[in-house]
Amino acid sequence: MSDKNIFDAKVFIDKQTHEIRQILGKNRAIIACSGGVDSTTCAVLTRKAVGENLVCVFIDTNFMRLGEPENVIKTLSAPPMNLPIKLIDARMKFMEALKQLTDAEEKRKAFRNTFYSVLCEVAKNENCHFLVQGTILPDIIETTKGIKTQHNVLEQIKIDTSDIYGFKLVEPLVSLYKFQVREVARCLGLPSESSERQPFPGPGLSVRVVGEVTSDKLEVEKKATMIVEQELEKLKPKQYFSAIIDSAWETNYESERVKNAVSTLLGIENNVNIGILKTRATGIKAGKRLYGRILTVDARDKSDRCVGPSAHTIDNIQKRIFDIDRTVSRVLYRVTDLNRKGQWLIAVRSVETLDFVTASVSNIPWNVLRNIGEILLSSCKNVSAVYYDITPKPPGSIEFE
Repeated sequence: MSDKNIFDAKVFIDKQTHEIRQILGKNRAIIACSGGVDSTTCAVLTRKAVGENLVCVFIDTNFMRLGEPENVIKTLSAPPMNLPIKLIDARMKFMEALKQLTDAEEKRKAFRNTFYSVLCEVAKNENCHFLVQGTILPDIIETTKGIKTQHNVLEQIKIDTSDIYGFKLVEPLVSLYKFQVREVARCLGLPSESSERQPFPGPGLSVRVVGEVTSDKLEVEKKATMIVEQELEKLKPKQYFSAIIDSAWETNYESERVKNAVSTLLGIENNVNIGILKTRATGIKAGKRLYGRILTVDARDKSDRCVGPSAHTIDNIQKRIFDIDRTVSRVLYRVTDLNRKGQWLIAVRSVETLDFVTASVSNIPWNVLRNIGEILLSSCKNVSAVYYDITPKPPGSIEFE
């Protein structure tokens, strides 16, 4: 790589600080801080440029982690960031907006409309005519290519925010990838809990509650999220989380080819079950969104315990499945032995990536996966089984919806 292509965070900060001052002048601006590295970096950068003319709010959508609103406000308002955060409680509005929606894109758009309606109301009350937000380059790539709608991509898809919401957009990070945003965060002096914070989707857990979002389902997902993050944090994957899916399978899937291929790769016979869930998940095919099927693999040894394959075998399994069935967008591999009835299943997701445009599956030791599965089953009501998501990006997206 030549010197001219090396990203210089300090040069970027100086340039953007100047540009933000030029754009905003003496006008007040508003920013919604989620606690993620993008919005936090954007807020600190903008406050460096315009000081108290930046109004910082945290919108509680009800789709955050357990205790997250309180923790984020405490972290952002404390030194060294010292961001004065106002809490906006919009939980009921968001739950009502997503009520009975099951399609991933419909959910994302409903979230977006609610999010900006709430922001519009706050902006008017605060006399803010500009909205600063931490949109980054992968957000735009995924939205404009039709992979999935990122809620914070507006002008790039011809949404006139001035006309609809009454504020103009300022997006200082829009040319950066995630690893570059982290460099800017470190250069600005953000604490590591903010600069190294793992990505969290703008619509929060609403995209990890696959299908319809109900209060009960959401509460289980919040608990599962806490468990998975606590157990995987020590291994330091790039991104890791749980998703909750309805435990219901199609009955007419022709699985013999997939079953034989998986059995061969695992070196076992007559003890592999392949299923297709009724719920669909977002994937990627030829650079476009594929709202495809979720395939489950349940492989047992002679003692009826789930078989723990090597990372190499897992990689071969997912490649072979995607070769055989192009309608599949995601493959889940079961890690818990116990057979019990339950309304939902939990999928554990962990990936390695630099730019979040592509991603590979993390090599998590089998004993760790089994342990996580057992904790989840003992802690989460109405969960029938736990699976490990073995889908790279592409053909799967990192998030489920």
